Amino acid sequence: MRMLRYFPLALGNINVNKTRSLLTMLGIIIGVAAVLTTLGIASGAASSITSEIEAQGTNLLEVSPTGGGQGGTLTMADARILGDRDDFPQFAGVAPTYSGNATLVRGANDAGGQVRGVTADFPSVSTVEIADGRFLNAVEETNSARVVVLGHDLAGDLFGSENPIGQEVRIAGDLFTVVGVLEASGGSAFFSDDTTAYVPLGVAQTRLFAAPRYRGELTVSSISIKVADGYALEQAEQDVEVALRLLHGLGLDDDNDFSIFNQASLLDLAGSVSTTLSALLGGIGAISLIVGGIGIMNIMLVTVTERTNEIGLRRALGAHDRDILVQFLAEALVLCIIGGLLGIGLSYGVAALLTALPGFSIAVTIDAASVVMALGVASAAAIIFGLYPAIRATRLDPVEALRYE
Repeated sequence: MRMLRYFPLALGNINVNKTRSLLTMLGIIIGVAAVLTTLGIASGAASSITSEIEAQGTNLLEVSPTGGGQGGTLTMADARILGDRDDFPQFAGVAPTYSGNATLVRGANDAGGQVRGVTADFPSVSTVEIADGRFLNAVEETNSARVVVLGHDLAGDLFGSENPIGQEVRIAGDLFTVVGVLEASGGSAFFSDDTTAYVPLGVAQTRLFAAPRYRGELTVSSISIKVADGYALEQAEQDVEVALRLLHGLGLDDDNDFSIFNQASLLDLAGSVSTTLSALLGGIGAISLIVGGIGIMNIMLVTVTERTNEIGLRRALGAHDRDILVQFLAEALVLCIIGGLLGIGLSYGVAALLTALPGFSIAVTIDAASVVMALGVASAAAIIFGLYPAIRATRLDPVEALRYE
């Protein structure tokens, strides 16, 4: 490899002009660090979202009114019929919910959050875990008791270090007794149990948010369905669609007035978003590499002018155009490789700093493939942006070069 023979010479020239070399490499250092850090953030965000979705279970269906708002055509009757195990043995659990936003008040403390009306079966179709106390029970659900289970952050905002169990909070003017506090969930890209309060479904529908009725039945915000083991998720989704279309009296040409989401489709969506985000952020970071490459080209052009005598002497001693070309390309390549390695080190430092920041929930992940890709792009930048200065060097006339002062 002819170019390898010039690497020691290139390193020597870099060592002679340390400050200039460092400034020349700065664009590549920043560019590589920017590319790797942005890709790491995208990868970490995708992993976080994927783990959150998988934690909910991949056998869950979520049915909501078309448009996702309140007052649609999804009702308690739909939930009761879908929850009949004799007719639908493929559904291990069915839990309707009705949600709204409210401010919870306890003494001088208040905190805003989502209040979800749920049934006692809700834990069977979700991942909520009790840290203290208990969840709502069937008797409280039937009697529409004014009891509440607080998310971890809500409990902290309202009670601080005090034990909330048995104490009261005010929601929309009504007093509710705290019967449980949830484990911290760490938040989610879509929803957080930490800032949610759970009350009996009937209380949310009739006292807190005045749920509208449809065909004489109270409406719901959503119906969560857990598919039983041994049943295919896709088939279960079709069963829900067929049942709801019949219940809602929809004709063959009518669109669904509800939407069904499953965790598998959310995983596919998360993967698609991750790919798009990685491409976008990587492209933005690559702009820094292009700027760095242009900087190297400019400095190499100056270097060619400064070393005109050296080039003339080498040509006079028998060096061919190819030798001069390879020499300057080798210097550009060494600059970019060193800059790339420094950029990789910088990206790991930035990743560690971001991950350690309070409130930054994404673990920035820099994988080996991204590192190899970044080095490859840096090397390609060296060849592309170092080629023109190298060609300029080969075109110098030896006689004129030797006369150059």
